[in-house]
Amino acid sequence: MSKPRVVFAGTPHFALPSLEATLDSGVELVAVYTQPDRPSGRGMRLSASPVKQRALAAGVPVFQPKTLRDPIAQQGLRELLPDLVVVVAYGLILPKAALKIPVHGCWNVHGSMLPRWRGAAPVQRAILAGDTMTGVCLMQMDAGLDTGPVLLPLPVPIAADETSGTLHDKLAAAGAQVLADGLKLLRANLKPVAQPQPADGVTYAAKIEKSEAVLDLSLPAAQLERSIRAFHPWPVAELIVAGERLRIHAACALSARHDAAPGSVLAATRDGLDLACGDGFLRLVRVQREGGRPIAIADYLNARRDLALPA
Repeated sequence: MSKPRVVFAGTPHFALPSLEATLDSGVELVAVYTQPDRPSGRGMRLSASPVKQRALAAGVPVFQPKTLRDPIAQQGLRELLPDLVVVVAYGLILPKAALKIPVHGCWNVHGSMLPRWRGAAPVQRAILAGDTMTGVCLMQMDAGLDTGPVLLPLPVPIAADETSGTLHDKLAAAGAQVLADGLKLLRANLKPVAQPQPADGVTYAAKIEKSEAVLDLSLPAAQLERSIRAFHPWPVAELIVAGERLRIHAACALSARHDAAPGSVLAATRDGLDLACGDGFLRLVRVQREGGRPIAIADYLNARRDLALPA
């Protein structure tokens, strides 16, 4: 078949490997859709999304409608005569009318093994839940929230020390791989076979709220460690230590028993600051004071001599 005409829709860094895969796939990338420029930085100047920047550098036309529910925006997409629309972390809803425009419909790269963790924050929710496996799915989009049939899945293990940042990068790369495989099949006129998602095992990954990152030391240490990893690099976990609010960039849970009240300092050494939890204790390894930068716990304790325990 002739080169499929593809439109790519994406916005953040997660979508960049998939955009590169599309550029390298041999299809005809006729346009890129991305969210409108947003204010960012100290000066709150309008900034182009990572996807827009890469598309412009590649000489691909960029469109930035505020919504695809607008009939005018839908007509603009229709005029591109797409065979396929690829959606990767676009951030805007594609209504039924838009989904019907491409010849082969719309494909989505989703960062979980569907039907587990449908929704906005599958990376963070998988870590919070203590999952040991996740993955990516190339999915045929329908009108539901990540409910469409799966075209190509790829499992990805979650390491014991995984953060949302490291898992994000793994899944972005895996997503580019399944998309490249799907586009290769499409070019050969062998569209991937869609497999309906099972009815069992459905979970939803709700959007992360900043309030979730405020830690409660009455909870088990293992749960708090997962929260710290899940909320790194954003929004970064916080807790109060001896009257001071700290952002926690790294910590580990230890299962030793104690009778201390949650939040009590159990030990303060160069290896870590140990805080009593509802079950076990949490060893802080890397922290950030308000207005400061992330520092090793030894450097923090040098400035907090009051936390030293009697010999």
